[in-house]
Amino acid sequence: MRAPIGHFDNARPAADCLDELTGPVAAAVRAWHGPVPADQLVYVDTDPDVADTAVFLEHYGPELLDESANCVVVAGKRGETTTLAACVVKSATRVDVNGVVRKHLGARKASFAPMDTATGETGMEYGGITPVGLPTDWALLVDAAVVDTEWVLVGSGRRRGKLIMPGKAFAQLPGAVVLEGLGVPVA
Repeated sequence: MRAPIGHFDNARPAADCLDELTGPVAAAVRAWHGPVPADQLVYVDTDPDVADTAVFLEHYGPELLDESANCVVVAGKRGETTTLAACVVKSATRVDVNGVVRKHLGARKASFAPMDTATGETGMEYGGITPVGLPTDWALLVDAAVVDTEWVLVGSGRRRGKLIMPGKAFAQLPGAVVLEGLGVPVA
C-alpha cells in the first residue's frame, strides 16, 4: 500500500497492524466507527530515533511539516482540581496553553502535563502520543487547521511509527472540540 502523503517504505491499514500499536490505540482502531471509515487510518513504520518533529522532517522530508500534527497533554488547574486534556495542533505551530486552552478548560492555570503523567494516563510513549485512544473522559482540543487538512500525520502511541488519517477524522474522535486559534505560529 502507498501512504496518502509522504514517502514511506512500509504503509498499511492501521487495523492490519494492531500489534504495532499500544493497547489503548489498538482498541480505538478496533472499535473505530463514524463518517471516516477505519480503512482510511494508515500506519507507517518509522524510525523511533527520529520521532521528534524537527529530526523526523529532516529524515522523511520537510514537505510533511504542513501535513503533520502534534498531540500534547495539558493540565488545567482550578483550586485543588486538575483536569487533563489533549491538544492537537499543526506541527508548525505551538499550543496556546495560557489563552485558548486555559479558557476552554475553565482553569486558573494551565501547563503541559509532566511526562510521567502524560504517559501514565494515556498508556502511550512520550514522543508518540496520539489523539486516537485517549481516555474517553478527557477533552480533546483540536485546532481547526488540523481538521481542514486533507491528510494528517500524527503519532501512533509509540515513538516507532505514525498514523496518517484524514483531517476531518480528528473531529469525530471521542471528546473532540474543534477550536480556532488553538495553534499559534512559532515565534
